[in-house]
Amino acid sequence: MLEEVERWLARRSWSVADRPLERILAAKRGTKVSVVLPALNEEATVGAIVSVIRRELMTGAVPLVDELVVIDSGSTDRTAQVAAAAGARVVARDAILPRIPAVPGKGEVLWRSLMVTSGDVVCFVDADLRDFSADFVSGIVGPLLTDPDVAFVKAMYDRPLGDAPGQGGRVTELVARPLLNLHWPQLAGFVQPLGGEYAARRSLLERLPFPVGYGVELGLLVDALHTVGLDALAQVDVGVRKHRHQDGQALGRMAAAIYRTAQLRLSRGHLVRPRLTQFERSGEGGFAPRTYAVDTEERPPMAEIAEYARRRVA
Repeated sequence: MLEEVERWLARRSWSVADRPLERILAAKRGTKVSVVLPALNEEATVGAIVSVIRRELMTGAVPLVDELVVIDSGSTDRTAQVAAAAGARVVARDAILPRIPAVPGKGEVLWRSLMVTSGDVVCFVDADLRDFSADFVSGIVGPLLTDPDVAFVKAMYDRPLGDAPGQGGRVTELVARPLLNLHWPQLAGFVQPLGGEYAARRSLLERLPFPVGYGVELGLLVDALHTVGLDALAQVDVGVRKHRHQDGQALGRMAAAIYRTAQLRLSRGHLVRPRLTQFERSGEGGFAPRTYAVDTEERPPMAEIAEYARRRVA
């Protein structure tokens, strides 16, 4: 590990206990905090997450979060109704920036969320978390409120796979961590580089391009490094993250998108063939090929979007 990274780990890696809620609230002053949950068919978990945030971080005694928004990206279940009943403002992805046709993908939702939120600090939280703790929000927002030199904070945590501790995060260990260590060794100290829980200053997020799909977390991390430097990045230990795990083929598609995101940042060129073929056992015997497109689109920095610029002026 680079000596620079060792120093960074000592300086910019914290535990949620390092910043008591009272200290965070005292430092908040006039800073507005928005929490965004991107959601697609998460009726089983989104309501509990919203309820915890509202109950523990949006009260008169603890006014940490000013705005809680669920962006529904086309759910076919009751995600929107459950989130709204729990107290979130629910916005449909396709209702945001209708001039630009939406494409599927988590990064697309996160990018559009900047148009319908107003916080100086924006905190992203995945909507499939189980046994959710408010520490996931206060932990990563805290450094941004108490340290003006910090611009981007990722959560770190243990990721069990079923009953096996530490065995989650397979794409992280097999794809993202090797890529970062080999090509961006300054980022080798991040425990969960692909984690979906992170917070950043709006002034940074609006300057970054957003990969539309699974590559969004790696893309934002790499681009934040190049934009504000390693010392402006940080991570906070928030405990244990439990969520729904994807099957192996879905992980393969995720890995391909992440590799593509890295490749684009290494060369700023184009993939020769942005497709991934996988194999499934067919009903007639043997294996049937299934070919999927790899995300190749990125949204430009939000600061370049005319509607966003007009909203800032207004």
